[in-house]
Amino acid sequence: MSTTNTNIYPCIWFDGKGSEAFHLYTSLFPNSAVTADTPMVLKAKLDGTEFMGLNGGPMFKPNPAISFMYVSPDKTLLKQQFDQLSEEGKVLMPLDSYPWSEYYGWVEDRFGASWQLYFGADEWKYNKIVPTLMYCGPHQGQCQQALDFYQKTFPQFKSDGIMHYPEGDMKGQIQHTQFTLNGHLLMAMDSGVPQSYTFNEGISIVLECDSQESIDYYWNAFTKDGAESQCGWCKDPFGVSWQVIPNNIADLLFKSSNPQKSQQALMQMKKIDIEKLRNP
Repeated sequence: MSTTNTNIYPCIWFDGKGSEAFHLYTSLFPNSAVTADTPMVLKAKLDGTEFMGLNGGPMFKPNPAISFMYVSPDKTLLKQQFDQLSEEGKVLMPLDSYPWSEYYGWVEDRFGASWQLYFGADEWKYNKIVPTLMYCGPHQGQCQQALDFYQKTFPQFKSDGIMHYPEGDMKGQIQHTQFTLNGHLLMAMDSGVPQSYTFNEGISIVLECDSQESIDYYWNAFTKDGAESQCGWCKDPFGVSWQVIPNNIADLLFKSSNPQKSQQALMQMKKIDIEKLRNP
């Protein structure tokens, strides 16, 4: 069984404005393009990093519990990105000098997605835009437990270091860490101040698997102390939403022996059963 041959990327939930959002994002990040634009599902590469968008309606809205970190050595580019992302949005931290970066800002755009723009050397070996998990609300202080869970769950887990809060109410909790899951870079932290929100389906992480055995493995790991939902969606024990799907799901849904029945079958599933999609 292969549990390492997976593809991991973020998904943003939109209230009908996914196309508008993705075309904005591709205009702001270099080496970017929209690769799929349908009424329901969108895909794009933003500086080479894969993103999915879902026009799912008003049910869920993104929040800063998961944001996207972008590091660039180009201050002019960062200023352009910050200004355009903040239009009709919300500035969470002004673009300014901070102890960790001489030029940094955190902004929530008008679609609800949050971006951390960071001046620094472009030395990433992995994805250029990094999902950043902030453990807050009911999950405040659980970042280390989540790291332990991911290390146990993902066969190829690698930590690139951990910084702890040195003082204050959050002393000893994780201020920043970065790590890779099967070769895909993520960052995480415990919030430095109390927050009223936490993880939800507004930002999820897609985990594409190459076999039913791999789907079973990750689904069982996430839901053992997490929660099942529909159509391959679930939550891990810390509230992060995952979409555990086959890497050829489009073919299974639209090129099966009966595409309409395959799509109907998916709507009735929690964990995805590949064979039932292939032969509904």
